[in-house]
Amino acid sequence: MTIKIYGPTASRAARALWIVHELGIPFEHVALEMKDLKNPDYLKINPNGKVPALVDGDFKLFESMAINLYLAGKHSKGKLMPENLEDQALCHQWSFWGMTEVEKPLLTILIDAFMTAPDKRKPEAVAEAQKALPKPFGVLNGALHGRDYLLGSGFTIADLNLASIMSWARPIKFDFGPYPNVAAWLDRCLSRSAYKAARATK
Repeated sequence: MTIKIYGPTASRAARALWIVHELGIPFEHVALEMKDLKNPDYLKINPNGKVPALVDGDFKLFESMAINLYLAGKHSKGKLMPENLEDQALCHQWSFWGMTEVEKPLLTILIDAFMTAPDKRKPEAVAEAQKALPKPFGVLNGALHGRDYLLGSGFTIADLNLASIMSWARPIKFDFGPYPNVAAWLDRCLSRSAYKAARATK
């Protein structure tokens, strides 16, 4: 059965598009426009009126991290989603950590730089966001010491979910000089063919 992923590529739906390309499973991409988010039919899928959303048969799911963890668990147990409970917990840990520690400051800088009119920009908010990043990036750099990926030598859903957030550091040209382990890890993740295919999805 073909799953449906709702949301434009230039949104958090990109995470779900990345994982379906990694998994090689049939999917239909419903890009949607802003006006579609309040459509009654779409609100039956995601009553929040936001993207992304997933429809898998009769099952509906929203929140990008939940979608990806679900798909990894259903289609890639023992690969993208580890078999043992402890490693599964680490995948959840790094996915949620990315959202709570990294996503907001990176998004603040990105939106201000590329989606805000010059007269509406908020340099104070950007400065605060920049000040917030060294601590979590230092934590991540330490966690990646001596390993290629977050859980060791193999790429997992933890890497995919976190790298989908960290990818926002590229357009803002964040200096990863003090965090060489993070820089190398992010390059490995974003050089994957599935990531490139997701970015090209229309």
